[in-house]
Amino acid sequence: MDVSQAVAQRISTRAFLPDPLPEAEIRDWLEQAQHAPSGGNTQPWRTIVVTGDARDAVISMAAPVLAANPKGQPTDRPIYPKDLWEPHEARRRKVGEMMYETLGIPREDRAARIAWFANNFRFFDAPVAAFFVIDERMGHGQWGHTGMYLQTLALLAEERGWGTCMQECWGMLRPALKEHFKLADTEMVWCAMAVGKPDPAHPVNSLRAERAPLEEIAELHGF
Repeated sequence: MDVSQAVAQRISTRAFLPDPLPEAEIRDWLEQAQHAPSGGNTQPWRTIVVTGDARDAVISMAAPVLAANPKGQPTDRPIYPKDLWEPHEARRRKVGEMMYETLGIPREDRAARIAWFANNFRFFDAPVAAFFVIDERMGHGQWGHTGMYLQTLALLAEERGWGTCMQECWGMLRPALKEHFKLADTEMVWCAMAVGKPDPAHPVNSLRAERAPLEEIAELHGF
């Protein structure tokens, strides 16, 4: 597989097979991802990977917290800006509607949509989950560098035949995760990533999100 193929075929995998991923392969995956770029070689990320009982413990921790706070715990770093503007809001809504259409869940079936969304907090049954920790004192640049690390992990996963799903939704539970993982005072969980072998039979994994045309997102000068 070359990089172009990995980029083209990567999707947000939302249904996984139960096959475990061996520790040795996870360690090698993380080692390879350490080649991700970061400004000044700061490497501002820290990764916590869970599987088995450790994964189940996170799921069990999340359930009562979400039951008490359906919209998530208070945070000064929301997943999306307040009053997200166009065209970004339209893109966000469109991919959501595409997903529910693929699943056969109509707009009026709110209960089914909520039930599906709850799968986020079970990692869509992926056998492995990675949580990405960053120090709150870091600036926007370091958040960007951590994003490059996540993308590197996702592309390396494609090469291995694994699927991934970036899960910003776990930002709804930052205080609870901070306590659960016993993070340092200045550390926080940014997001998570579900990792495993994709279930090719599940319809949700046929979803391919649309991308904006080049003329909408790029300008070329001096050519």
